[in-house]
Amino acid sequence: MLSPFDLPPILQYLFAVLFGLTAGSFANAAIHRLPRPELSMTHPRRSLCPTCGYQLRWFDNLPLVSWISLAGRCRSCRSPIGWRYPLVEVILGGLFALALWLVPDQNLGLLLVWWVVLTALVIASAVDFEFFEIPDEISIGGTVLAPFLCLAVPALQADTWVAQQLSGDPDSVDRFGALAGSLAGILAGGGLPLLVGWIGSRIYGRDAMGLGDVKLMAAAGGLIGPGGALAAFLVGAFFGSIAGVGGIWRFFLLLRRRQRSRGRRKSLFWTFAAARRIGRYLPFGPYLALGIGFTLVAWDDLLTLLPAAH
Repeated sequence: MLSPFDLPPILQYLFAVLFGLTAGSFANAAIHRLPRPELSMTHPRRSLCPTCGYQLRWFDNLPLVSWISLAGRCRSCRSPIGWRYPLVEVILGGLFALALWLVPDQNLGLLLVWWVVLTALVIASAVDFEFFEIPDEISIGGTVLAPFLCLAVPALQADTWVAQQLSGDPDSVDRFGALAGSLAGILAGGGLPLLVGWIGSRIYGRDAMGLGDVKLMAAAGGLIGPGGALAAFLVGAFFGSIAGVGGIWRFFLLLRRRQRSRGRRKSLFWTFAAARRIGRYLPFGPYLALGIGFTLVAWDDLLTLLPAAH
């Protein structure tokens, strides 16, 4: 079987980037189709311009190249094509190369799973940013597939304590241990945000955690185990908190500018309270996805920061 590891190093990374760009093209189709009930991944078979209905041909779908050659516009009606399309492709091209660099022992099976999971996380993040929902195809589908992936690639659970103990050899996780680690991770990954949401609802009197986040964390736990799920949640909460504070500050400044322009100055307390109400509507999924991705491919580095999660 041809493996990217059979290539010279520079060609390995070139292959990873090109493969990532191609995965990004698929991810863009999924981002557009999954949240729209009138569309599916198989219907229509070919992508369409949402403005004029022009059916894209193969040379309109070349990752990154087509967007650049068309100057970011539809070939037929010249409507703008958003920056999201090349951005997703470039992000996945870079992530695929990074995963190739970080994968241990040139483990092809592990690398392929990483690539699939990173693609799914980018899709979930983009959809959540735009629609404030995480597709069930990603979250529930990932939860169902995770135990089977761990059976096929036990190295996914190599750093999971449960898997190590049940395998008998902490340096070599077997399939039974990997399966047990995956199932424990699903319970822990889904249970943690449920617990946090329950506590938050008691404190703030409203839902503090969306069900989509719970399902995404269950899928993540199935792949990275209980400790990995905890670490991913903490990393996601950290970056989500930073983004939340930044969002509140941005809305605060925006409200103050509008008040000055209209000659209606209100108190700082009123302005901050209004900015906080607006800024709290922040999708948490992208930050969870960031934590999951970081934990998935850089677990050893994360252990130096979160030793208790191991």
